[in-house]
Amino acid sequence: MERWTHRGTPTRTRSPAEIALPKSRLRNLDPAKGALTLARMARKDFHKAYFDSTFPENAREKLSVRHFFTTTLAALAIVFLSTLSFAAALPAPSLIVAPRIHDGSVSSTNWSGFAVTGSAGSVSDAKGSWVVPTIQGNCPSTNQYSSFWVGIDGYSSGTVEQTGTDSDCQNGVPTYYAWYEFFPHPSFLINGISVHPGDVMSAEAHALGNGKFTVSISDATTGQSFSTSSTVHRAQQSSAEWIAEAPSSSGGILPLANFGTVKFGLDNTGVSSTCYATIRGTTAAFGTFGSNVQKITMVTSGGATKASPSNPSSDSTSFSVTWVSSGP
Repeated sequence: MERWTHRGTPTRTRSPAEIALPKSRLRNLDPAKGALTLARMARKDFHKAYFDSTFPENAREKLSVRHFFTTTLAALAIVFLSTLSFAAALPAPSLIVAPRIHDGSVSSTNWSGFAVTGSAGSVSDAKGSWVVPTIQGNCPSTNQYSSFWVGIDGYSSGTVEQTGTDSDCQNGVPTYYAWYEFFPHPSFLINGISVHPGDVMSAEAHALGNGKFTVSISDATTGQSFSTSSTVHRAQQSSAEWIAEAPSSSGGILPLANFGTVKFGLDNTGVSSTCYATIRGTTAAFGTFGSNVQKITMVTSGGATKASPSNPSSDSTSFSVTWVSSGP
């Protein structure tokens, strides 16, 4: 699913005064939440936010697409997903996804990391932690983006409840911020958290019942934190995810910023009970859910690797994702 508008209020962790957001996003102040609503704009080098979301740079609104676009290592039988509704109420193009082989290893054009799947209504919580990765080298003239988050849904359903951070190259400058999103609602920047490379982040998406969810995120390095709730109609609660993402826009998946390697989980952050999920009432580390664990490699439309996850750690709590190329 998408993320952007950027995950909830979450479009990445810096206040409007602290961060120069990509020109590809429209900014509308939300007086109720005091956060920045990022409406995605459509252009050719957008950012992808859902399992394929993008950030356009100029006059159109960006699509908030945090959908998981997958292509399997097997034949590419293409099916059409239902039209997504966008934050700016623009007509949404159909998204296509190839059927997955449920062998625990899949590929996606915009996600890399792990998902744990379950039956509808079975997933009630996802907790994650990661170290904010530093943009590697000099930022190119073309804007590039990378998002890191924990959430519920989006792997095989049309909503995503998520929060995370971005490490981007915007206007030639490394840019870091936190955000949240209850897709298909727009995503928001979190003004109360100032994100810096190397910060340890901890986040959670929690289902309260009757379509209501709470997402929370904290910077363990600075002590800053944020939490908010919303109702998401038709949420399936059928997956939990820990993802590095190349956001997207109406123009397709945006270039993936060179984040080097992002490290998730207890062994890398020291934050206990992460990356954990609660499925059918059982709370455990993501790697302990057997055949329900899906390892996701990000690839280009031609099948070349863009970002690759490691195997789960021996205690099943941790993993890393390494950047390989910007794509597309």
